[in-house]
Amino acid sequence: MREAGKRTREILELVRSLVKPGVTTYDLDKAAEDKLKEWGIRPAFKGYHGYPAVLCTSVNEEVVHGIPSKKRVLKEGDVVSVDFGLYYEGYVGDSAITIPVGTIDEKTARLLKTTEASLYAGIKAVKPGATLGDIGSAVQKVVEREGFSVVRDFVGHGVGTQMHEDPQVPNYGKPGRGLKLREGMVIAIEPMVNVGTYEVEVLDDGWTAVSADGSMSAHFEHTVAVTANGVRILTE
Repeated sequence: MREAGKRTREILELVRSLVKPGVTTYDLDKAAEDKLKEWGIRPAFKGYHGYPAVLCTSVNEEVVHGIPSKKRVLKEGDVVSVDFGLYYEGYVGDSAITIPVGTIDEKTARLLKTTEASLYAGIKAVKPGATLGDIGSAVQKVVEREGFSVVRDFVGHGVGTQMHEDPQVPNYGKPGRGLKLREGMVIAIEPMVNVGTYEVEVLDDGWTAVSADGSMSAHFEHTVAVTANGVRILTE
C-alpha cells in the first residue's frame, strides 16, 4: 500500500506541474492516464459505477467528482481540486489536492491552507485506541475556527483492496465517539471545506457536487495506516 500511495502522489504532482491558465481539465486527465499506461497500472476511478475519467477535477464551487472536460478551461484565479486513485498489485492508493491556478485571492488562499491544515489535524489524531470522532472533531475545529464549513454529505473511508471500504470517516464529530481505531487499519481522511454553507447539490451529470450557495470549495486527502507507533501517511 505504501507503493500504491507513492505512485498516487507521483501522479498528483505531475498534474500539479501542468496546472496553469489555458489548460483544460481533460489535459490533466490525459496526462494522468498516459502515465498509468506507461506504468501498466489500473486507475481506481475510471469505470467505477460508470465514472468516465481517471481523475476527478472539481473547479471553484465544485466540491468533488467533477468530470474532466475539453470544454473546462482553467483560468487565472481558479482552484482545481484533483482527486485520484489507483490499484497497485491489488491494493488501492487514494489522495487529493487542491491546486491554485496562477494567483488566487487572499480568502481562497486561506481556504486552501485551512483545508490542508485540517487534514493534518485529523491525521495527527490517528493512533490505536483513538476514535473516528477524534479525527472528525480535530478536522472540524480547524475549519470552523476560520469561519469555513465542513461538508457533511461526503466523508472519508476505509481503504484496502477496494477503494471504498468500511468504516466511513466523517470530517466532523465529537471526541471519544464512534469506532475505535486499531493497528493495521488503513483509512482515507479527506476534508472537503466550503467558504459558505456546508450543504451541497449534485448537478445533472449525476456526479459533480457543488456548494449549494456557489461558494468556493477545497479538498485534500491522504491514505493513512494505523500502526503501533502511531500514524503512517502512505500517500506522501
